[in-house]
Formats: sequence, C-alpha cells, structure tokens
Amino acid sequence: MDPTVLGRAAVTFAFLVCSLGFVTWRQSRALEAHQALDQVRREVSVAQAERVELQREIQVLRSRSRILPAARGLGLHTPDASEQILLAKEEVR
Repeated sequence: MDPTVLGRAAVTFAFLVCSLGFVTWRQSRALEAHQALDQVRREVSVAQAERVELQREIQVLRSRSRILPAARGLGLHTPDASEQILLAKEEVR
C-alpha cells in the first residue's frame, strides 16, 4: 500500500476517533447539566410545597377559632361591640 494513502487513512481515522470522543464528552456534559437542572427543579418544588404548608399553618394560627380559646386561657375576654374601635387604614404613597 502507498505510504501517502496509508498516512491519510491514519489521519482520517484519528480525526474520526477524536470527533466521536468530543461528541461523547459534549453529550455527557449536557446530561450532567440536565441532571443538575432536574435537581434544582425538585428543590424548588419542595420549597414551594413547604411555603404553602407554612402559609396554611399561619392561617390556622391566626384564625379566630384558635385565638379565642388561647385568650380565654390567659384570662382575657372577648370585647363587646362598644369596646371595639375600628381604625381607618391610611394609604401609603
């Protein structure tokens, strides 16, 4: 076989192997990035679920049905209509 043809074939084969190696490396990096993105999405979903749960718990703790028994337990009483004063909310500009 002619040495020139053999040299070209070797260079072509080496280029092909390098190209395939580069594609494999690039695909593995893309897969790692995709896995990291999925992990972040899962963490965001968990954080959102925790936030919703905390907001629900705040609503329960702020509810009148929760506050009145606790106030009575401390010796406080429920004000009559004559004891209540409603304050107007001022707009902040």
